[in-house]
Amino acid sequence: MTAPELSEVEGDGEQPPAAGPLTNAVTAVVLVGIGVVAVIASLALGVGTAAEPDSGMWPLLLGGALVVLGVALLVRFRQSSDTERFTGSSWLVLAGLATMVFFVVVIEYIGFEIPATLLCFAWLRFLGRESWRLSIVGSVALVAIFYAIFVGALSVPIPHLL
Repeated sequence: MTAPELSEVEGDGEQPPAAGPLTNAVTAVVLVGIGVVAVIASLALGVGTAAEPDSGMWPLLLGGALVVLGVALLVRFRQSSDTERFTGSSWLVLAGLATMVFFVVVIEYIGFEIPATLLCFAWLRFLGRESWRLSIVGSVALVAIFYAIFVGALSVPIPHLL
C-alpha cells in the first residue's frame, strides 16, 4: 500500500511531514533518559526477588524496557520512514501529559473519582474533540466502570471518596 492509499484509508487526506534524524535522535535520548531515571528510582524503592518482588520491581522492568527501546531507536535514528515531525498538534501530547501529572498529584488528597472524571472529560472533549454530551456522559460512565472493577470487584487499595 502506498502512502496516498494509506491516507485515504485513514480519512485525513494528507500525511504529516516525516521527522528528521535530529528529532529521532533527541526522542531516543529522551526515552533512554526517562528509562535510566526509572531504573534508578526503582532501585531506591527496592526490587526484591523474582519470587518476592518489592515495590520497585515493575518500575525496574519498565525502565529497562524504555532503555532498550530508546537504544534501538538511537541505532535507527537516520531511518525516518515511519516517524512524524513535531507540529502544533504535538502540543496536545504535552497537554495530555500535564493532565496525567495533575491526576497523580491530586488523587492522594481527593480520591480518584473527581480527578479521573476530569481527566476523562478533558481527554474526550479537548484532546478527542468529542461533543459536550459524549464527554460528560462518557467520563462519568468510565469512572463508574473503573470504580466497580477496581474498588468494588478487585478491592484495589486506591484512594477514593466513596
